[in-house]
Amino acid sequence: MRLRFKNMFAPPETKASRTARLLAFESGGRARWTPRDYAALAREGYLANPVVHRAVRLIAENVASCSFLVFEGAREHEAHPLSLLLARPNTRQDGGAFLETLVSHLLLAGNAYVETVTLDGTVRELHALRPDRMKVVSGAEGWAEAYEYSVGGRSVRFDQASSAVPPILHLTFFHPLDDHYGLAPIESAAVAIDTHNAGSKWNKALLDNAARPSGALVYSGPEGAVLSDSQFDRLKRELTDTYQGAVNAGRPLLLEGGLDWKAMSLTPKDMDFLEAKHTAAREIALAFGVPPMMLGIPGDNTYANFLEANRCFFRQTVLPLASRIGNSFAQWLSPQFGESIRIVVDTDKMDALAADRTALWERVSDAAFLTLNEKREAVGYAPIEGGDRLE
Repeated sequence: MRLRFKNMFAPPETKASRTARLLAFESGGRARWTPRDYAALAREGYLANPVVHRAVRLIAENVASCSFLVFEGAREHEAHPLSLLLARPNTRQDGGAFLETLVSHLLLAGNAYVETVTLDGTVRELHALRPDRMKVVSGAEGWAEAYEYSVGGRSVRFDQASSAVPPILHLTFFHPLDDHYGLAPIESAAVAIDTHNAGSKWNKALLDNAARPSGALVYSGPEGAVLSDSQFDRLKRELTDTYQGAVNAGRPLLLEGGLDWKAMSLTPKDMDFLEAKHTAAREIALAFGVPPMMLGIPGDNTYANFLEANRCFFRQTVLPLASRIGNSFAQWLSPQFGESIRIVVDTDKMDALAADRTALWERVSDAAFLTLNEKREAVGYAPIEGGDRLE
């Protein structure tokens, strides 16, 4: 009790940063769970929404298909141990499946975690961990000093300072209101996802109701007359058994004297149903950085526009994300493989960027004021002996 009373009047802790002095609103060593519900976002988005599902798979599969080159300084290594580790990170996954899992976690949670498996101080395997099972343990200075992974009622703690290579790599998207956890694209598109899902559910309910809007039967009998209980029950039973449901679609409604049908809901045309769903789908595609036409959303779907959209998708979404992952892995594993190690995306193998690559080669080839090595450097190749003279 005395210690708790003393801590109440303790001065606030400060984060040790060279850029600015910030207040840390966390006590030293206390774990903080992620504020977002990963399971709900994944269930309502990836599992229930076809636009989100396709957008995530499109980005993850294309990033996973990228080829990576390992450089040590300016020298490229064709058979480097790091290349072999990335190609076969563990016994269960190849490099493509590993990257696809990692990118999917990043898009759905805003966070992705990679664990190292070491033997005799050397990293031998890499494993992608579920982001909803991981929590950050911040130290006294506010920075992450450890990670705790919980599964099956057990928790495993990874101290980042326990080895030369930290046991956990934490990849995040920028979050303006959180120091430790990233903001997922799916979270910024949550309203559009709910709108799209609600439209699909409404459409399904309409089809279950024989594709006809709801309405009411109005009894216009003699003044003051009402249906008896037996008449009401018989009418209700006949409507349910004979006219309700998709099986009875198109069956004419037989009305006895005094009964009249009044429609009570808007038709899909009145609600501008399709346009609302297309707008929501476009917002989802915008949040993930995928051109709408690549997700089958109606628009200017001409062949020339699709080629341009595909090039834009690789240039603005796939390539920056793949480059960021490569740079993060190189920095994380540099204590083992050297500070000069670099992991670079091989853009020469990206068919979508072939036109850009051809234009670059033509411009560089026509530059008579550049030496051979300067031209090679401009297109991403290492210098050669005797290439420092003008041709």
